[in-house]
Amino acid sequence: MSKFIVKNTQAGFSFNLVADNKEIIATSEVYTSKAACLKGIASVKHNAANAPVEDQTVPDYKQLGNPKFSIFKDKAGEFRFRLRAENGEIIAASEGYKEKDSCINGIDSVRKNAPAAEIVE
Repeated sequence: MSKFIVKNTQAGFSFNLVADNKEIIATSEVYTSKAACLKGIASVKHNAANAPVEDQTVPDYKQLGNPKFSIFKDKAGEFRFRLRAENGEIIAASEGYKEKDSCINGIDSVRKNAPAAEIVE
């Protein structure tokens, strides 16, 4: 079963959403408190399943309201996604992918795994 793994860092708390195969699907920002981190996880669980995808890598893409997944290219030319909450805040982000299809698979994995993922502290 997939898991949200909460980490205590020097700067605060963060989480990784980890799939059954132990691969990290998405990561969070650093939160100042554990409670805020757990609230971020709840937001990912709530928003992931039904958030549409805004593909910013195509010309004249249609801007969508929040919540949403956004696909974009980073400075290295790799595809990445971000999940934004209803208030527009980034609540999860991906690693870089060489292929857009792999990035889309990452989004599908978040949609599938996040809602039922257990929280491990």
